[in-house]
Amino acid sequence: SDPPIISKADANAETILAITVQSEKRDLLDLSDIANNVIKERIQTIPGISQVNIWGEKRYAMRLYLDPKKLASFGVTPSDIRNALNRENIELPTGKIEGYYTELSIRTLGRLETPDQFNNLIIKYVSGIPVKLQDVGKAEYAAENERSILRGNNLIPMVGVAINPQPGANYISIADETYKRIEQLKRELPEDIKLTYAYDSTITIRKAISEVEETVLLAFGLVVLVIFIFLRNWRTTLIPIIAIPISLIGTFFVMYLAGFSINVLSLLGIVLATGIVVDDAIVVMENIYSKIEHGMDNYQAGYKGSKEIYFAIISTTITLVAVFMPIVFLSGLTGRLFREFGVVVAGAVLISAFVSLTLTPMMSTKLLRRTHKEGRIMGTIGKGIQWLSDYYGRSLLAFMNRRGIAIVIMFTSLAIIFFIGRLIPSELAPMEDKSRLSIQATAPEGTAFESMDAYMLKLASFVDTFPEKRAMIQLTSPGWGGGNSGFIRMLLTQPNERTKSQGELADQISGYLRKQTFARAYVVQDQTISNGRGGGLPVNFVIQAPNFNKLKVVVPE
Repeated sequence: SDPPIISKADANAETILAITVQSEKRDLLDLSDIANNVIKERIQTIPGISQVNIWGEKRYAMRLYLDPKKLASFGVTPSDIRNALNRENIELPTGKIEGYYTELSIRTLGRLETPDQFNNLIIKYVSGIPVKLQDVGKAEYAAENERSILRGNNLIPMVGVAINPQPGANYISIADETYKRIEQLKRELPEDIKLTYAYDSTITIRKAISEVEETVLLAFGLVVLVIFIFLRNWRTTLIPIIAIPISLIGTFFVMYLAGFSINVLSLLGIVLATGIVVDDAIVVMENIYSKIEHGMDNYQAGYKGSKEIYFAIISTTITLVAVFMPIVFLSGLTGRLFREFGVVVAGAVLISAFVSLTLTPMMSTKLLRRTHKEGRIMGTIGKGIQWLSDYYGRSLLAFMNRRGIAIVIMFTSLAIIFFIGRLIPSELAPMEDKSRLSIQATAPEGTAFESMDAYMLKLASFVDTFPEKRAMIQLTSPGWGGGNSGFIRMLLTQPNERTKSQGELADQISGYLRKQTFARAYVVQDQTISNGRGGGLPVNFVIQAPNFNKLKVVVPE
């Protein structure tokens, strides 16, 4: 028996990158050999890769085609041919030659390797006349598995190299290193070999991280602008501005200690922390500045101002940490998603409190000055802020004189929240346009490969006409699904490059699939946040029964 093969892989791991191999001069046997012995060997050493699969692989094999009429005429049976192969196509150790100084092993080359050798194989003797394989059939090179085929753009048959990651691996690091090695392989392989990318799940990950990074910069800019408008002095604005990057840099150090990566949720915590970490610095600085305006010495104002406010800063910090840290103890999918978010925000708040009670008072004593006169623009802004403050004071005073209205407004708001909240649909995360779709198809058990391939080719021909398609691969009879299954994966152009959304394209394809009754086929859109099960389907059912007899009764219903 073959030795066991041990691999480290997640049972629910999906392909994150697919590379197609095609050529106008070579057949699928040659392409499979290149994909398996060159590309796979080069890629599978990348850290974080669990498994590299070859889609549509056609391994070399020697196929024997027998003519039933000739077998009957010579009185030869398939068992005779099998016995002849077992008898003649064998390699055994012959012995060794021993000398005084050397020792040589002798090996008899008894394996049949070429079609001519197989065709000249003597099966048996009939009336003293040898009957060879070429008398009752023929031998030729062919694919070991002819019941699987992969097609790409323009429905061209090709071979695919699919990469599956290890649990917890960094997808972007794997993709970056794969790109680098594929570019090197393009320079080394013959010119007729074309390597293209048919599927890449890291595109949406990169886009999401890039958008969050832009949001961080935008949030920082808006915070600076708001602080400057309300403080109306570059010296006072500079102090909280410096506190923001120091707190965020310290937060990245907390992420490093916790073993977190830079991902969408951790960066989301950074975005939220950008507005939170500046609060403590503004409160401390404003208290110190008010004392300086009343004529107190800078150093004395810094000491007394921070001393008066430090308890409020600590209490506020503890309150915020108490809000976000319990997320760490959540279990299940929610805990896995928001654990990094909670730690990032809590770490940023703690660091900002330390900065506000140490760096901010020191900088306030050095930078703050009494302002005697404001410019015309700043004066106008100051008058507007003062008017807004006075209006708020008058509104608050009027509201406090009619306290009974507060109770009515509170209960009315609760009722509105309750009734309207029940009408709003709930979900873990809204469907995101990830610019990729897949079609899964399964025909009845016992469906011939040729019929299934014709059906998949029909679906692929329909999908290949979409102008929104960037790349497409279609695989009939994958190794894990049997001869009655297949799938199509589409990589779409970016949303800003097409007029139809991913959902509209999925609905259009679903309408076409409902008219095709040969097999059960459906469109799958990757969930924005998935727990890794169900192949991206939004709803899954598990039906259990003590035995198959009861299960057969329940399933049709």
